[in-house]
Amino acid sequence: MELKNEQISIAKMIEENKRKNKFKQGLAEKSVPVFLFLMAIISILTTIGIVATLLFETFTFFSRVDFIHFITSKEWLPFFEADPKYGIISLISGTLLVALIAVIVAFPLGLAAAIYLSEYASERARKVIKPILEVLAGIPTIVYGFFALTFVTPVLQKIIPDLNFFNALSPGIVVGIMIIPSIASLSEDAMSAVPRSMREGALALGSTKLEVSLKVVLPAALSGIIASFVLGLSRAIGETMIVTIAGGAKPNLTFDPTETIQTMTAYIVQVSLGDAAYGSTIYYSIYAVGMTLFVFTLIMNLIAQWISRRFREEY
Repeated sequence: MELKNEQISIAKMIEENKRKNKFKQGLAEKSVPVFLFLMAIISILTTIGIVATLLFETFTFFSRVDFIHFITSKEWLPFFEADPKYGIISLISGTLLVALIAVIVAFPLGLAAAIYLSEYASERARKVIKPILEVLAGIPTIVYGFFALTFVTPVLQKIIPDLNFFNALSPGIVVGIMIIPSIASLSEDAMSAVPRSMREGALALGSTKLEVSLKVVLPAALSGIIASFVLGLSRAIGETMIVTIAGGAKPNLTFDPTETIQTMTAYIVQVSLGDAAYGSTIYYSIYAVGMTLFVFTLIMNLIAQWISRRFREEY
């Protein structure tokens, strides 16, 4: 009789534990989606808040400065009290010049590194080289900036005697070095996704390793590679500290990389340091420049997404 009562008691305990566990699981199943939804909403609201702030302050700026003057004038002289000039073209030219130099440096090196890691490196070598390469992405950009100013610029001045101490060439090269890991990693991921059967088929037809890499794997992974290039370019356009430290603070409409320039991000840093009073036209100009930069990077990201969808290969 006692044994039967113990069995009933144990059965009740098991049943009770099942009900408790079922309640906890049900609570978790209901609460986790709500928590994740709130996190997503916070991200969306943050984005909306940033864009709304940019738009509101930018409209304030254009209520004081003519929009046509902003996009057509070649002079950016906001600190001239008598006759300030707000021509964004000189800042855009400096930004694009640095980004172009970065592209010339990063794209060949990043793509070559990706091809080696994907097609030639052994598993052991890949495990060593790829993390080391990605360490470059974790170095603070201010360190890159002082590296450009104190090492790269003096070296370049020995090669180019007429090179200004502040110039577009040095930060452009260092920005290119900075974005190599992004391009190499994303391109390598795209090439690694190409089925091995395509490589084996090409090798069976008598192709060399190089021909397989350039004529089979590269075209098959083209969408991911181009997307990595565009994303790398957008990061180069938005770089701040390297160009602020090594590029100078002279808005200059030029495509000579030896000249001193100022990029859009460098100007925002300059004004943010306290060179302009709150509520002044110069203060609101940083929002207009920020909106211009936002439009550039948005276009780059949209192009990357379009290219990725347009040229995506499905296996």
